[in-house]
Amino acid sequence: MSSPVLRSFRLSLVGLAAAAVIAAPARADETCNSPYMTGLIKGQEDFVHVWTLGVKGLGDESDKLVTIDANPGSKTYGKVVHSLSVGGRGEVHHMGFTDDRKQLWAGRLDDSKIFVFDVGRDPSKPKLVRTIDSMPAKTGYVGPHTFYAMPGRMLVQGLSNTKDHGGRTGMAVYSNKGDFVAKYDMPTTNGGDGYGYDIAINPAKNLMLTSSFTGWNNYMMDLGKLVADPEAMKRFGNTMVAWDLKAMKPRKVFAVPGAPLEIRWSLKPGDNWAITASALTSKLWLVKQDANKAWQAKEVGTIGDPSKIPLPVDISITADGKGLWVNTFMDGTTRYFDLSNPEAPKQTYSKVTGKQVNMVSQSWDGKRVYITSSLLANWDKKGADDEQFLRAFAWDGKELKPLFEVDFTKEKLGRAHHMKFTAKPKRQSALAALE
Repeated sequence: MSSPVLRSFRLSLVGLAAAAVIAAPARADETCNSPYMTGLIKGQEDFVHVWTLGVKGLGDESDKLVTIDANPGSKTYGKVVHSLSVGGRGEVHHMGFTDDRKQLWAGRLDDSKIFVFDVGRDPSKPKLVRTIDSMPAKTGYVGPHTFYAMPGRMLVQGLSNTKDHGGRTGMAVYSNKGDFVAKYDMPTTNGGDGYGYDIAINPAKNLMLTSSFTGWNNYMMDLGKLVADPEAMKRFGNTMVAWDLKAMKPRKVFAVPGAPLEIRWSLKPGDNWAITASALTSKLWLVKQDANKAWQAKEVGTIGDPSKIPLPVDISITADGKGLWVNTFMDGTTRYFDLSNPEAPKQTYSKVTGKQVNMVSQSWDGKRVYITSSLLANWDKKGADDEQFLRAFAWDGKELKPLFEVDFTKEKLGRAHHMKFTAKPKRQSALAALE
């Protein structure tokens, strides 16, 4: 890591943080994207890309990026229009766009490979342009999980490490071209447990939040075996960390028991709070400043019946910051919480949307909600309960109504995990010009 490169990275963060104070909040097609992204979709998405785990004996057995037509005006609406296999099975998981939105980065938690796809030229046919396999050697981290766009950079959160495959890990910074720039260990002092999972940034407050999960030894273990192992169940993260964004240094560690996963900042102008869900304790946690302007994390709500371990796995906040979708894996339920008062979220709707559900993404206008099924290859349910799908719903504020479904098992595609939206280039350029 050269010091001039690192200084340049930090200076770019300073500039972006300052600009964010006076700029209008970025609007995202999916409400969980980085605030640094450009070319955002504010209307109808054209495609949904699904990062899919290969299954032995199914199709070509390979991990792949599956592209589905999501525009209701298209002749191929609701159908798979492209599938790009990357070879092998390495526990594919999450994806993230670069700040210019031309590339989509996607990672595998087992072999730690990172795949970079060109989705800018023709999003209906993504092209694999680079494979990065040096993250463990460069950083000592394994399990690239979250891909978060920075100015000309990609910030990658690891889940584990090369030394003992436990939960201690860190974040790696790459240029948009895929060159390694810097690494940052998760804190292990002042309450830090060294675990990592998600990243969420509030540039105006010079604040980055990270959450925590577990290491390779746990996430690659069969779920039944894991739950029956008391020692393994102790090896989950119980913290969130507030970072000084410009300095890339931990500022404060919050005690948040039970593996806090996805983090979502409110996108409503003037709001400066974030929310997360803890998987093992089934709680909602709010991060905001107290009367003395000090950042605090506190439990504000309960998801389902914690004694039944519904396992909240993904959340999606509405564009106005007034609502939150929560998917719980074990009971296959999608819930909606009213966040009008973020200090006291209230569940106002629920629907069983599958025998197992994982990721949930909504369009910026809030009219469409997409759900996928797979959590981890060794954690998914068995037999008839092992549904694998992408399901699209219309939301009118009262009810989720089915739009279309792709059965990934029937189509011999694999296990449907993370998803991202794109629009056709010409329309995308027009949308970007309006921002």
